[in-house]
Order: sequence, then structure tokens, then C-alpha cells
Amino acid sequence: MSEVETTDRETTQTPGAKQDSATKPAAAASGEPNTRKRKLMLALLGVAVVVSSAAYGAYYMTYARYHESTDDAYVSGNLVQLTPQVTGTVIAVNADDTQIVKAGDPVVTLDNADAKIALGNAEATLGQTVRQVSGLYVNNDFYAANVAQKQSDLARAQDDLRRRQAVASTGAVSMEDIAHARDAVTAAQAALDAARQQAEANRALTDRTTVAEHPNVQAAASKVRDAYLAYARNTLPAPVTGYVAKRSVQVGQRVSPGTPLMAVVPLDGVWVDANYKESQLRNMRIGQPVTLTADVYGSKVEYHGRVVGFSAGTGSAFATLPAQNATGNWIKVVQRLPARIQLDQKELEAHPLRIGLSMDVDVDTRDNTGPQLGAAMNTTYRTDVFAQYGAQADAEIDRIIAQNMVPTRAASHDTARAPLAKRDASDKAVTAPHAG
Repeated sequence: MSEVETTDRETTQTPGAKQDSATKPAAAASGEPNTRKRKLMLALLGVAVVVSSAAYGAYYMTYARYHESTDDAYVSGNLVQLTPQVTGTVIAVNADDTQIVKAGDPVVTLDNADAKIALGNAEATLGQTVRQVSGLYVNNDFYAANVAQKQSDLARAQDDLRRRQAVASTGAVSMEDIAHARDAVTAAQAALDAARQQAEANRALTDRTTVAEHPNVQAAASKVRDAYLAYARNTLPAPVTGYVAKRSVQVGQRVSPGTPLMAVVPLDGVWVDANYKESQLRNMRIGQPVTLTADVYGSKVEYHGRVVGFSAGTGSAFATLPAQNATGNWIKVVQRLPARIQLDQKELEAHPLRIGLSMDVDVDTRDNTGPQLGAAMNTTYRTDVFAQYGAQADAEIDRIIAQNMVPTRAASHDTARAPLAKRDASDKAVTAPHAG
């Protein structure tokens, strides 16, 4: 290569090299601010992480570790089934779904024609039995008078025999007359003994009892009570006050005992079943305070309550098809145990809940001195709407006994078992009026 070409190449490359050497200081000057900015951002991020960790630590130490929350919670309550106690045909349904009924209101009515006839027959039998038993007490007076008459006959026969024997030595009376007088005394004594036996036999039927308490009357009264209950049970009252749900009964339907007709839901006594994971139950105890919110009202409405108990087993243990973990193909699944939460009654009245609604539950476990199992005290559910049937039946029995009792001197000392009930026009409004 010639010297001219070498010089030209050098001349050509020299301007580029000078340009690169001029660019490097500018690039270095622009990269330095970016580095400082990146370091500042990392430092701020680190500070944010430290502050957040410290804040969460403080939050956990002061609040989070004392609270167990879950959104697997739902409102539960009693579903009181209305079922008939006798067979019959429905002739009236007085309530429908979503409507409220009060305890004792007649909700369903069955045809009571057959029961009315049976009740009338039982009442007639009781009246007849009372009159027959009253006759036994009348016979006590009759047999007592008969004994007195036989005693008088015996005394007269003995006097006749004594007079004849007194004059027998004079020959005024024959031995035949004396023998006849002696036979008359024997006959009178036998008649007196028979009368006494009859009196004792009748007294055995009435001794130490009254007409109302006589076994025959009691047996007939039991039949009246049975027929009256069968008659009264053709009207089905609401067992409790609540809202009607799941109505399936229809007018004209033939129903039998135990057939579910509808359900009555008392919403004033609902509770919440919160299903907690088994790992959350370590510090949970009965009596701990609870804060709840319902999805239907949002987080602005808070409910307060307390833990009143835990289920005796997990949900899978009471499932229709429980898990068979001993079959070999076992997969561990975290179990949940229902905890029952009792709600504040005033808050429940202000914001009513319905069965099945979703709830968010937060339990304050700070005080863990309470028991894990419930105390030996059981909740009792009861209704008194059916108790009136027995009282009405007893009043009807007393009325029949009083109406058919025969007034006698012996019966005047009869102390009836209870004041006799008089029925007035208000009986038309009771569940089971008189069938007569």
C-alpha cells in the first residue's frame, strides 16, 4: 500500500475518533442523575417496607392476634313444622307464604263431621253412665230402708213368739202355733240377713267414691276426652308466632298424621352458625364477644352477640355421605366446626334477618378464660296452644256430669272434682266447640 493511501485512511478515521471522545463525558454526566434517582427509589421502597412491616406487626400484636374472622357464616333458625294429628280432608287454609301468624291462630281446618258424631256418641254414653251410677247411690237409701223394714219384721216375729211361749203352759196356744211363730222368726232373720247383704253389695259399688269419681263414670269420661281431642284436632293452630314458609297444603287435600303442611319460622329467635377452620379454634371460647355484619345491610349495620356453643362435630362428620378416610385414597382437607352466635335482641328487632342470609363474623378472643364446651343447661322450646284441648275436654265432662246427676240425699254429700264449667256464646270462638 502506498503512502498516499495510508495517509488518506488516517485522515478519514481521525474525525470519528474525535467525536467519540467528545460524547463519553456527556453520557457519563447524564447517567449519574439516573443512578441517584434509582437509589433514592430503592431507599424509599425499603423505608416503605420497614414501615409497613412495623405497622402490621403493631396491628397484629395489638388487634389481629386477638380476633378470628370468617365469611363462612349463615343465619339459622327454627323451622316449626305444622303437621296434623288426625286423618282428614282440608276444608280451609288461613295463611300463605310470607304471612305472619300468631301462636294459637287456626291455620288449617279439617272436615270434622265424623269426629263430631263420635263425640256425640261418647257424650251420650257418659250421660247414661252418670245416671246409672247415680242410681247406685239412690239404691243405698233403698237398701237401708229395706234393712230397717226387715229388722221391724224380725222384731214383730220375735214378739209374737215370746207371747206364745209365755202362755204355752196354760194351753191357750197350741204347740203348732208356737212352731209357726218360731219359723216366722227364722224367716224374718233370714230376710234381714239377705237385705243386709244386698245393702253391703250396693255399698261396695259406691263406697269411698263419688259419682264424678266412680270408675264407670271415669271410663266413660275417658272416652269423651278421647273423642273430644280427636274432634278438636281437626283445627290446626300455629304452634308459635312466626312467618309461614314452605306451604304445601291445598284445600281438598286428604292428609294423614305426620304429613308436613307448612313451616312456621319465628324470626325473633334466629342465630348465626359461623363455620371456623379448625386452626382458628385454638383460642375461641364460649362467652366471647362477637361483631357481625350482614350482606343484606352492608358494613354500616353491625350486630353484636356472643359465642354460646360449638358443634359436637365438624360438618363432614354429619354429612349425608361422610368422608371415608380409611379407604387408602385419603386427601387431607381442613375441616370447619360450626360455632353458634347469639345475637342482640334489640339489634335483631331493628334490622330483622332471615334464615340463610350470609354474615361476616369477627370473634374477639382476648378473653379466653371461658369453657370450650357448654355448661349443663339445656335450651327448652315449648308451646301451650294444645293444652287448651285438655281443659276444654274436662269442662265438657264436668258439664255432662252435672247435667245428668240425680239429686239424692247421698249425692248431697258428693264433692265434685272441680267447679263445673258453663259454656256461653264465646265457646263458638274456641278451637273445638261442643259437638252436641
